[in-house]
Amino acid sequence: MTALDELVPPDGWSRRPLRELCESIQAGPNRRAGEMRRTQADGGVPLVLPRDLRGQRIDTAEAAAVPAIPWERARELAGYELTAGDILLTRTGTAGRCALVTQEHAGWLFHSNLVRLRLPEARRNEAAYLVAYLSATSAQDWIASRTAGGVIPSLSIRTLGELPVLLPPAGEQARIGAVLAALDDKIQAHTDIARATRAYRATLAEALMNGLLRPGDDPPVPS
Repeated sequence: MTALDELVPPDGWSRRPLRELCESIQAGPNRRAGEMRRTQADGGVPLVLPRDLRGQRIDTAEAAAVPAIPWERARELAGYELTAGDILLTRTGTAGRCALVTQEHAGWLFHSNLVRLRLPEARRNEAAYLVAYLSATSAQDWIASRTAGGVIPSLSIRTLGELPVLLPPAGEQARIGAVLAALDDKIQAHTDIARATRAYRATLAEALMNGLLRPGDDPPVPS
């Protein structure tokens, strides 16, 4: 038994398996061979990859590096479209990394090595708390202890559905989710700034090394 199974809910809290909280727990669709090289820059519906789940948010690369599904095929996969308030979780490799889907990635599809947790519409506002709970050490340890070994470790959807979730009263749950979601958003903002600064540094270095810009000149203003 892991620590999570042994935790006693505080007064006023409850414990429920993850499957009872979700409207659906669904793995992403498999891509066809001819779709492997298509990117968002080519057109189509973009695809969230496991590598994009960072800091409880989805952090994708530039369009030329984001895979995409052709429009015709994407229409067949409408049941796999993401909606704001969904939660994505990796189920292979480093299983358990999770991210909250925001409006920025609504309408995207998700990779077959990801699982989408969808709460009932009336409870979508609880998604921020659930992401915080799933990313906490106790839940991550529970997932790690139940990830099947092999060449590529994997977590079954059935096992994931058994994960015990401690639930505070609704008002407290909303406050906890809001506090931690705000910190996740701040982390994402700093990540974006760091990425832009790295790109600016590379451009500036190229200009200085090629003599297009000299030390002391006013450097170009980063966009």
